[in-house]
Amino acid sequence: MIDRSQRGHPSTEPDTVAGVSAIPYTDDVLDPSVSLLQLPDVAKVLGLVVTRVHQMLRDGELIAIRRDGIISVPEDFFSDDGVVRMLPGLLSVLRDGGYTDVEILRWLFTEDDTLPGTPVAALHTDSAREVVRRAQAMAF
Repeated sequence: MIDRSQRGHPSTEPDTVAGVSAIPYTDDVLDPSVSLLQLPDVAKVLGLVVTRVHQMLRDGELIAIRRDGIISVPEDFFSDDGVVRMLPGLLSVLRDGGYTDVEILRWLFTEDDTLPGTPVAALHTDSAREVVRRAQAMAF
């Protein structure tokens, strides 16, 4: 559960340059052991051009962080089939409920004794619907 009394920084608002928004990212609040994929690697995993990955970030389908000056996406957001099936909807539910990307990342990567590990790990299992249900309950 996210402690709403300790709100994180809001997501970095994308700047606009010549009418095109920059790539949105947020603070790196993840443990250094969390594996990340750089955006060109995300594009390879998804079989897309990197500009489409940029658009996915602007559309809120993924969350990126900046670690050591490099914008990356947590590797746990992907399965063999691409983006973990319920992740984009889960992110939308939490954002609609007022959670920042920092808060979402903290919740997704915090161990939960009632799930098989962390919520992001549970998205890869039969517990994915339970993670979404909990997010809906938290958000409203």
